Amino acid sequence: MKRNSLLTLAALATLLSQGAVWAADGQPLKAIAVQGAGLSQADSSLDGVVEAVRQTTLSTQVAGAVVALLVKAGDRVKAGQALLRIDARAAQQNVIGASAQVEAAQANLAVASKELERQKQLLSKQYISQAAFDRAQAQWDAARAQVKALQANNQAAQTQSGFFVLNAPYAGVVSDVSVTLGDMAMPGKPLLTVYDPSALRVTAAVPQALLVAAHAQPKAVRYELPGLAAYSTPQLPLQIQVLPAVDPVTHTGQIRLSLPVGVEGLAPGMFARVWLPGVAVSKAGPERLFLPVNAIVRRAEMTGVYVLDAQGKPSLRQVRLGQTSGDRVEVLSGLRKEDKVAAEPQLAGAVR
Repeated sequence: MKRNSLLTLAALATLLSQGAVWAADGQPLKAIAVQGAGLSQADSSLDGVVEAVRQTTLSTQVAGAVVALLVKAGDRVKAGQALLRIDARAAQQNVIGASAQVEAAQANLAVASKELERQKQLLSKQYISQAAFDRAQAQWDAARAQVKALQANNQAAQTQSGFFVLNAPYAGVVSDVSVTLGDMAMPGKPLLTVYDPSALRVTAAVPQALLVAAHAQPKAVRYELPGLAAYSTPQLPLQIQVLPAVDPVTHTGQIRLSLPVGVEGLAPGMFARVWLPGVAVSKAGPERLFLPVNAIVRRAEMTGVYVLDAQGKPSLRQVRLGQTSGDRVEVLSGLRKEDKVAAEPQLAGAVR
């Protein structure tokens, strides 16, 4: 029995010395060479989102209970249309009180005007002194100033009473209603959201390495809307805008693609895909390495590949990956061009 074991071990050693490594099912491991590319022009796919050019979240400038909801989500509204009302009884009473104060001040001004006219006549006949006339003039000036101040307060009260009704800023669609009847509206608290469906766009965050390509080849930029059958293939945008700023944290810029008007079923928040021309890398620079996506092994937080040595034996090596283009992924570190990688990592992992 012991002799048979020794013979088996000797046979295995002979196979290894001949460079034959077999998978668990008896088939030899398939090896692929790391692909190098001194110049790459593969298109890049980015996730985007549909958003409205004009979208407004409405809130109130005053506090009060919501007493009327005149629209619901999905309703189309006209510019200036009333959308929501807040309890304005206290504000209306303030307007009535301010109007009454204005009337009282106007009555006092009328009396002061008549008194000033009498004092003027008496002064012309030298029946009173100049000081007495000056006092009458001051009383008239004070009464007139009082009228102006109270009129301003009345106008402010009337303006404030208009804050208790929310009107549509433009013709559009109500996308969200955040309150119900009886809720307390507070200044700055979102109540409704309205957007203009006639102006929609696709927005995507673009890595700074691709921004140059977007500037240099704007006619090569495409978009697609997987949720809509008519736009599920790459489409040419009406207009392209690349914002001139780059986020210092993510190192990405923003690209905006205008969408046609009147697309049925299109709404803000829908998923979109943006295709950008690939970045050309000079042959004089460092060569880029690529592998098929199927050759990558992911275990928890480790990403690696099975590299075959001179005898064809696989060993797991950690790598750092870059962008994925189609069925290929760029390898940033961990491999050299002359390395050979197991094409079927599951079989390579079963080799003992």
